[in-house]
Amino acid sequence: MTSQGQAAWELLLPAAGAPARRRGRALQEALREAVRAGRLAAGTRLPSTRALAADLGVSRGLVTEAYEQLTAEGYLRSDRGAGTWVSGAARAAVRGARDLAAGAPGVRVDFRPGTPDLSLFPRSAWAAVQRSVLARLPHPALGYPDPRGLPALREALAAMLARRRGVVADPERLVVCSGVAQASTLLGFVLHARGLRQVGIEDPGSPEHGRLFASTGLETVWLPLDEEGLRPEPLAGSGVRAVVVTPSHQFPSGISWSAARRAALLDWARTVDGYVLEDDYDGDFRYDRAPVGALQGLDPERVVYAGSVSKSLAPGMRLGWMLVPEALLGEVVERKRTMDLGNPVLDQAVLAEFVTRGGYDRQLRRCQRAYRERRDALLAALAEHLPGTRVSGIAAGLHVIARVPSRFGPPERFLARAAEAGVALRPLEEYGTARPEDGDVRLVIGYAHLTPSAVTTGIRLAAEALGRE
Repeated sequence: MTSQGQAAWELLLPAAGAPARRRGRALQEALREAVRAGRLAAGTRLPSTRALAADLGVSRGLVTEAYEQLTAEGYLRSDRGAGTWVSGAARAAVRGARDLAAGAPGVRVDFRPGTPDLSLFPRSAWAAVQRSVLARLPHPALGYPDPRGLPALREALAAMLARRRGVVADPERLVVCSGVAQASTLLGFVLHARGLRQVGIEDPGSPEHGRLFASTGLETVWLPLDEEGLRPEPLAGSGVRAVVVTPSHQFPSGISWSAARRAALLDWARTVDGYVLEDDYDGDFRYDRAPVGALQGLDPERVVYAGSVSKSLAPGMRLGWMLVPEALLGEVVERKRTMDLGNPVLDQAVLAEFVTRGGYDRQLRRCQRAYRERRDALLAALAEHLPGTRVSGIAAGLHVIARVPSRFGPPERFLARAAEAGVALRPLEEYGTARPEDGDVRLVIGYAHLTPSAVTTGIRLAAEALGRE
């Protein structure tokens, strides 16, 4: 027996022992995998069908069929009178799959904002609703949905948003999407198609807005804030006709826009025939004050309102919504249709039932209790371990702004020592163009995803690290 024949025999022997009814398919799969993995290299000559059949103890017809099938697929080539060879067309498959989700290797306590406590996801309640929905969902409902979303979900969300956030919520103008990220890109594409080339974002604000709009061809313009909200003069002089704002609980500063600034923004939008995207990223989390109603309720024809379940349930669900002005609705819906043909029907149906049955309200109450406790733990830890720290934005949301006195600085040293101790912190300067002039360390501290004990431990570790030389 040739060395090639011996190698082929060893590779294919397990397939020859498969049950008779699937032995042919097993032989083909084993031979195909050997070529893909490079165990049978390109240019290798295979034994004749007669010889290999004898070595494996199978019929010659089985081997002949396997050779013919893999020759047709391009894995093998057959030269008349010269035998069968491994083709050079096949390439070894890449093994394994990398996880590109953001991680934090080596971090003991991660204070970077943006993530809720995923352990609070209501698994049992969600599973019960899912079973109920799946049992009675009619077969036609599993086809391609209305690109705006299932009517049942749009009605449930519209009622909830009108009740909880004070929006003008017409279910016919509500579009279900994959979170605020997709809402931003949908709007960006529509505005670009209308001739706009710039969009304004808050300074400080989320850099993610800039990246999302850049993917649609829109350049971002930073617009400065003060303690009341977006400053009118820079906005008027910017030349933009679209802005992204977080007026109810500004990210990351934590301020709530004043009524005067809300009115001024809407006056600007009407004057320039522009639009406002209101990102209500944490509108349901209020601790020490009554919720501030959404800006959209003041002018639903100029404000695109966007929200999601990323903070209330889990970001991995990729479910959100946008309320769209009538003038933009058709273009947004068409863009949504061509982008993905709509969100998964089953997920939409489950969320609709979850909201309608009151499960969503119960989940929000549960999260509020947990997050208020963690916020209080953070305030106590800062007062104990970093005395003199001034904290703002504490009445709502999932993060605070902490201004640590300059005696704990400079900022570069503070952040470096904290990182050496395994504590991940994010400076406010990463969210805009302004830079501190007083030497204080300004931090955006997320706490929702951490237990009270982890919050206390993280602040203590950072403080202790500052005393090391």
